[in-house]
Amino acid sequence: MQDTQVFSDYFTNRIAAFDFDRFYTKRKRFLFHSLMWLGFAALLFLSYRIAYHLTYFNSFILTLRMTTVNMVVFYLFFYVALPRIFKGRVGTAILLIIFTFPIFVVIWISATYIFSIAYHSLGFEILDGELKGAIKGAASQTFFQAISINRMVSQAIIIISILAPFFFVKILFEISRLYNRTLNIQKQKATLEIQNINIEKDFLKAQLNPHFLFNTLNNLYSLSLKKDDLVPEVILNLSDTMSYTLYESNTEKVPLSKELEFIKNYVELEKMRYSGSKDIRFEFPNESECSGFYIAPLLTFTFIENAFKYGLKSKTDSLLSLCIKIDDGCFYFDVENDIDDTRKTAEFGGIGLENSKKRLQLLYPDRYELQIQNRDGCFKVSLKLDLKN
Repeated sequence: MQDTQVFSDYFTNRIAAFDFDRFYTKRKRFLFHSLMWLGFAALLFLSYRIAYHLTYFNSFILTLRMTTVNMVVFYLFFYVALPRIFKGRVGTAILLIIFTFPIFVVIWISATYIFSIAYHSLGFEILDGELKGAIKGAASQTFFQAISINRMVSQAIIIISILAPFFFVKILFEISRLYNRTLNIQKQKATLEIQNINIEKDFLKAQLNPHFLFNTLNNLYSLSLKKDDLVPEVILNLSDTMSYTLYESNTEKVPLSKELEFIKNYVELEKMRYSGSKDIRFEFPNESECSGFYIAPLLTFTFIENAFKYGLKSKTDSLLSLCIKIDDGCFYFDVENDIDDTRKTAEFGGIGLENSKKRLQLLYPDRYELQIQNRDGCFKVSLKLDLKN
């Protein structure tokens, strides 16, 4: 099953990467179609020559007739009828194809009949073999005899057997081209959504910086009045945090160790705002466990910010627990905080929470598990993220 999925993904990626419009130019289209009909004519000529033992000339004129007639039907069907048929609904298009099929049979028979009359008037005839007198016999019919029901049924079978490979190749090509365009549109849409998310992320950073500055500078002011020894450490944490949000998080992915360092600094800065009665717990993996892994920047920041924003205001002895682990190439993130039962779930996170979900879906499709729980006075976010790919 996994091998099938891998093959399917490989096939899909190959189709998506192929530029049909750039490859299939008018010149190449003319060349491919010419080669297709030359191949068809060559096989038909050999069939007349070997199977029916016709002369080279008779084989040539019958090949010319059959090839021209099939080309007329093929191009009328795919380049004149189908584009108009598929302008409507799919069900209507299918009915129109069924109803127009007899028309194309009549066109095929009519073109063959015209060729037979022209050949007969020029004095062309098959003088021996299984097809002896075939041109005269075809030309001597009236038009209505030529398109009789029995003849239409027999010719329909011939048309299907002859043109089926060409129809199959053409339909397969058009399906592949349509699929390619659909994938590219989806890719462009995803890229646009990612750009929008990045714009929203930048807006978040613009809000984040003043938020940090306002609260942290107030704390620094209080510590400086007390001449606390923590002042240099707080200034360093603030500097690292601002540097990360302004400069280092502007890429699609950052080293996991850098992201965790930012989270640690943020937690330390937030802890300064609350009294010792608040129970703030956190657990981070060591640097060696993070080595070689990358992650989208600020991916979990909204969850952590909300935990501090809403969790530590609910009651005096509020609990906030943050645990991040790395196991077998997977990033495990759990943040839990107490909440006021009178608050509604919609109050927690808002647009920021929805944006985080969008980023996860766009950047890590089928590679993450996100659970958000709000019950019994506790709000919990759990995220599992595959970082191996």
